[in-house]
Amino acid sequence: MLDLPDPGLYRTTQPYPGHEDAFPAGVLVYVGQPQNGGLKFVVRPGQNRNNRWFWGEPTTPLRSPTWAKTLKALPSEGYYTLPETLEFEGGGRWLKNAIVQLGYNESGQGIVFVGEQREGDETNALYFSDRGMMASDSLLERLIWAPILPVPKTSG
Repeated sequence: MLDLPDPGLYRTTQPYPGHEDAFPAGVLVYVGQPQNGGLKFVVRPGQNRNNRWFWGEPTTPLRSPTWAKTLKALPSEGYYTLPETLEFEGGGRWLKNAIVQLGYNESGQGIVFVGEQREGDETNALYFSDRGMMASDSLLERLIWAPILPVPKTSG
């Protein structure tokens, strides 16, 4: 059995031998495994909606444990809290424990989007902009998971 990484998000650090055009160094990839337990695969992002990537075709079988060991594991997209206050050049800051949404660009660099409550809005909801702040790998490693319950949209 091949020694391959667990399913999840990764950043490539080297091109995938034999697939250099599809998987160069410095791109976001998802390592997955079919529900039937078949061979693991690697795929590039397809479409981004609401700061989340959706994956599609084509997938490429992951058959190189050597290349797989060069992948940089990344935290899952989703919601987190900030481990410290972030101060911005030119003013402004996001406070420690602020709820942020973590997403990635196509290069596998983290982007955080701060949760906002719209003043005067009758809806009791948080909103996340489509414009965020680039996050260092160091910050990504220190984000604190904030489980938010996904519920189906109700009609009416």
